[in-house]
Amino acid sequence: MSGLTLKGPYWVAARLHRRALWAVPAVVAVGLVAVIALRIGAGDTDTGGAGAAWTNDGYLLLRACMEQAATGLLFLPLLVGAFVAGPMTARELESGTWRLALTQSTTPKAWLGSKVRVAATVSLLGSAALVAVYRIGWARVTGTYRFHWADRGTYEATGPVLLAYCLLGVALGVLVGQLVRRTLAAMALTGILTGLVMLVLGALRWSILPVETGTVPLSGHASQAMPHSALFMDMGLVTSTGEHLPEYVCSERFQDMVTCPAGIDVTGRYAEFHPVSHYWPTQLIESSLVLALAGVALFVALRLVAARRA
Repeated sequence: MSGLTLKGPYWVAARLHRRALWAVPAVVAVGLVAVIALRIGAGDTDTGGAGAAWTNDGYLLLRACMEQAATGLLFLPLLVGAFVAGPMTARELESGTWRLALTQSTTPKAWLGSKVRVAATVSLLGSAALVAVYRIGWARVTGTYRFHWADRGTYEATGPVLLAYCLLGVALGVLVGQLVRRTLAAMALTGILTGLVMLVLGALRWSILPVETGTVPLSGHASQAMPHSALFMDMGLVTSTGEHLPEYVCSERFQDMVTCPAGIDVTGRYAEFHPVSHYWPTQLIESSLVLALAGVALFVALRLVAARRA
């Protein structure tokens, strides 16, 4: 972000917020060193059996740090949006210093565009680097409790969807910053809006792709009908015609859970799940939806700044 590579309003935007911008590579560097040190302390293999890792203090410390890291990355888009909305946009509108930029042969769109490009570039590169750092540590604990590929936090911290949400935070930040024009209020509102989008799409993401279904005999367990790495969605009983029935149909009359009335014609159990192969399609589709929302917010923001000058 030096003056040797940036010119005009881009240099001004980077210069004004240089401390916050330089904090990004610093956080990435510290995170990388910490993760590598924790990986070394945890060891790369379990030599004492499946449960030996849980008695390894280094492994437990790695897990605890990775849990905190997942939570932190989950809130990263909110922090990005709040910073763009407040210090980068609303503060200048609130104080009136944005008018100074317009006296330097800079158009309103160029003024806002410089902030968007600087913030988007740093957010994109920084979030991508943090995802890479997180995956280094996650590779040691993947598949265990709270680190399943579909778990909230882990899912966002390991794929491109985090980058998309950070860009959404940038777009919402410049839009809300113009509408509110109060630093603290703009920061709070942008964080809330970004969080709401993440909550809504997070609740809907496993409805994007259809679930797969596996069956086992009635004497088996539904978990045997799906891969160990799959995301479980639903289970029940299946008839000879393929109809799905709830699990309690048999247990209402019989206590052994494997005997059903002949009239029900139950032939086995089913499980609905998302296999691990759905991870990348879901990530890419959700990222596309988020980027579309970001594009709409940015379009409105650019139209608004042009109307403000007019």
